[in-house]
Amino acid sequence: MRHLMSPLDLSVEELNSILDLASDIEKHPDKYAHVCDDKRLATLFYEPSTRTRLSFEAAMMNLGGKVLGFSSADSSSASKGESVADTIRVVSCYADICAMRHPKEGAPLVASMASSIPVINAGDGGHQHPTQTLTDLLTIRSLKGRLDNITIGLCGDLKFGRTVHSLIEALVRYPNVRFILISPEELRIPSYIREDVLIKNNIDFQEVERLEDALPDLDILYMTRVQKERFFNEEDYVRMKDFYILDKQKMKLAKEDMYILHPLPRVNEISTEVDSDPRAAYFRQVQYGVYVRMALILTLLEVKLPC
Repeated sequence: MRHLMSPLDLSVEELNSILDLASDIEKHPDKYAHVCDDKRLATLFYEPSTRTRLSFEAAMMNLGGKVLGFSSADSSSASKGESVADTIRVVSCYADICAMRHPKEGAPLVASMASSIPVINAGDGGHQHPTQTLTDLLTIRSLKGRLDNITIGLCGDLKFGRTVHSLIEALVRYPNVRFILISPEELRIPSYIREDVLIKNNIDFQEVERLEDALPDLDILYMTRVQKERFFNEEDYVRMKDFYILDKQKMKLAKEDMYILHPLPRVNEISTEVDSDPRAAYFRQVQYGVYVRMALILTLLEVKLPC
């Protein structure tokens, strides 16, 4: 039995295998429509989520399986003081696999240690969000045809952005990936990512403050919102929230084959006028998320795949 806490839990070969399976699911969805008819997914979401929770639910239902769970801590026994370990022991009696989101870093790991079913980390605080990373990798590979030899710009909240941290850790394992890290001083990437991941692996990267300076060089622009829920006071959030706004004027600086990704939800950081640009890929990215979660569920459940 395997769990998924971090993209690093998967080798490059395993990552590529999941992405290959997701691509086949995209091409032949009918082939996979009943492979999980007798399986149940539990979604244990201790903090609000729209895309990730519904994406997991859609993925399991697309495979023919059923879904049970809760969408906030208030509607679970956590409100009565039940521990994560006890909750997963109970849920293991009801379901075959579990997706857990929790505001505390490491909570899904604690759950996995007490669980008798596979546990997928669906986001733990500002730490990891591995299925978003798989989604991002599938999106980039589908749009650009490769995961190596690219220059990717990561823009916005790089300090608290778990999607950014996970994506960097995954992409450094592919050759010739260059990062341009675009953020204000207060929201730069944590030192452990800069030193232990980028510098330690001799990865080419630079840190800039102006989005306009980076745009002409990018193959992928990964925008992120400034996350209000990660700030300790309202004043700092208000000061930072509109620091970057991507609009049509700025898009004139970008390559014709550059694509824009965003883990969503978006607030102000991408103007709605950009949505009609063929390089805007963030809603396609949502659909890729369903395919990759279908592939991950099949992999962790070790379901026999159709020919």
